[in-house]
Amino acid sequence: SASASEIVSGSLQDLDRVVVIGQRSFGKGLVQNTRPLSYNTQVKITTAKYYTPSGRCIQALDYAHRNEDGSVGHVPDSLMKEFKTKGGRSVYDGGGIRPDLQMKPRTLSKIVISLESKEMFFDYATKYRMAHPTIEAADKFRISELEYQEFVKWLEGKDYDYTTDSEKELEELKKVATKEKYIGKIQKDFDALKTSLSHNKSEDLQLFKEDIKQVLEREIVSRYYFQKGKIQHAISLDEEVKKAIEVLNDNQKYTDILTGKYVEKDLKDN
Repeated sequence: SASASEIVSGSLQDLDRVVVIGQRSFGKGLVQNTRPLSYNTQVKITTAKYYTPSGRCIQALDYAHRNEDGSVGHVPDSLMKEFKTKGGRSVYDGGGIRPDLQMKPRTLSKIVISLESKEMFFDYATKYRMAHPTIEAADKFRISELEYQEFVKWLEGKDYDYTTDSEKELEELKKVATKEKYIGKIQKDFDALKTSLSHNKSEDLQLFKEDIKQVLEREIVSRYYFQKGKIQHAISLDEEVKKAIEVLNDNQKYTDILTGKYVEKDLKDN
């Protein structure tokens, strides 16, 4: 998230009114306006900065000090300043809003991305809708193991190939080794490694089954309950939401977090 949502969450955090859960926000704390120049050009000027009640600015990118190539870097940790919340907890500027409980970000596997881009989920959900007049409520709907295997069987012969990051890196290694004339020495080992890293779609369908099932379920749900249903289904499986419910149901834990007694332990746990 960025900008206005960061200001709201940061303000509530500064006032010790909420427990912030998730990942660090983007760090958008500037107000910028453009001014027209000659030759159909414009200049962007920073006219204001956002500050939370503790006095911290959440801006993460340091536009005032550019790298030699013109790129912009993040505010270094050494220049971040410490501020205090209303209850005395330490918070820092220069890097967005850091959550009180850090959660690992979820990433989609290559096979899920490929199935999505090739509209396999879309097509199968349409097929499923035609064969099933009704399903459970959006937040309760789950496909069975048998139904998942039917989806796997339906995928046979369909085009949804992909390249993993490991395979991409290996190809880059081959290019460099060839350029430096080392490929002859490592060709045998390279071929063995390539064979080991080569993805197998059938294996990946089982390895990433839970991720695939969730995306497929949401697509199927949308055929019955539309966008609202997709959101309800996603919320029912969201790890941040589960953590939030856990904290809200534990008054002692909630209090300890807001008084700074529980932060370090929970950060290690997550």
